[in-house]
Amino acid sequence: MTLAAGDGRIWGMTGTERLQRIFRRVGLRDVARDSLATGAGGVVLVRADWVYDESLIAALAKRPDALLIGPAGEPLAAHVAGTVAAQVADALEGRGDSAALAGLERLDPAALAYNQALRKREPPVLEHLSPATVRQVEARLFKGSYKGVTDLVTKHVWPVPARIVTRWCALAGITPNQVTFAGFVLVIAAFVLFWQGHFAAGLVCGWIMTFLDTVDGKLARVTLTSSKWGNIFDHGIDLVHPPFWWWAWYVGVQNGPYPPLPYGELMLGVVIVGYVAQRVVEGIFMRMFDMHVHAWRPFDSWFREITARRNPNLILLTGCALLGRPDVGFAAMALWTALSFLVHVAQLVQAMAAPRGSVVSWLSR
Repeated sequence: MTLAAGDGRIWGMTGTERLQRIFRRVGLRDVARDSLATGAGGVVLVRADWVYDESLIAALAKRPDALLIGPAGEPLAAHVAGTVAAQVADALEGRGDSAALAGLERLDPAALAYNQALRKREPPVLEHLSPATVRQVEARLFKGSYKGVTDLVTKHVWPVPARIVTRWCALAGITPNQVTFAGFVLVIAAFVLFWQGHFAAGLVCGWIMTFLDTVDGKLARVTLTSSKWGNIFDHGIDLVHPPFWWWAWYVGVQNGPYPPLPYGELMLGVVIVGYVAQRVVEGIFMRMFDMHVHAWRPFDSWFREITARRNPNLILLTGCALLGRPDVGFAAMALWTALSFLVHVAQLVQAMAAPRGSVVSWLSR
């Protein structure tokens, strides 16, 4: 149940609307205040004049007789029995006896600092909502939606423009799936342009696609509109399209006015097979150790920024294309793919040789 509605809209939503979306996502049903007196079972009560990370509400929903506290120790939300929910609701709103909160387990947000899904250690979002704090809260939510371990373009170049475009999409009612579909169209356009040897135009389409790939995920997280289908659509495109781009680039080079690539077919094999093999090694690591290889040690997180994934490869191709040598770019990408694969194999071997139970994310410590 939502209490004490706040004044202000973030990402186009009021605090109450945002909480209601969180409730649906974590399996809770919003109820009317009148039902508290006769309610049975547990009730989650949350003040809507604060903005919460979804993980906080999900954790509270699993902890009966618990009280979520704010930065200054103020009571913000509680999970209590329905028989005392009305008294606790009054206490949370400051209109009742605070003794109703006595005996509840105090849930400290700092205890939930590690986000395994986003591979980073960061305190969950918990901010007071008012017209004066809207932009501050939006900035905090956007930052919280970012993966801590990702490539250098996504991590260092896209955040500022992506936040602007994400906010515009949220206010305009554009959905994450619509952004993903636009990116899919650009994937096809880049493939065709690379194949025809129009590398500059293809790179423009490719880089815009990578930007939209950042926007759709952030838009889904800050507006709490991610879905199973949207996740499959987005990650499916991300996983499948890079080898097709590299194949098209190779064809464009071979059919263009450039020196024939020595061992060109071997290079193409290294790029395609190396990409697939690298993802397979990452999958084996996750299955064996229940975490991403990039979240294991500081070096592994740093190497994720430059490993032979789409965006670092695009940097190589863009630099060489600007110099008028897309053929050299393809050769450089083949070499970097081979080296990156060897690094990932070494990471897996080192983890398998490590003492049992010692392979844990440095971000969770």
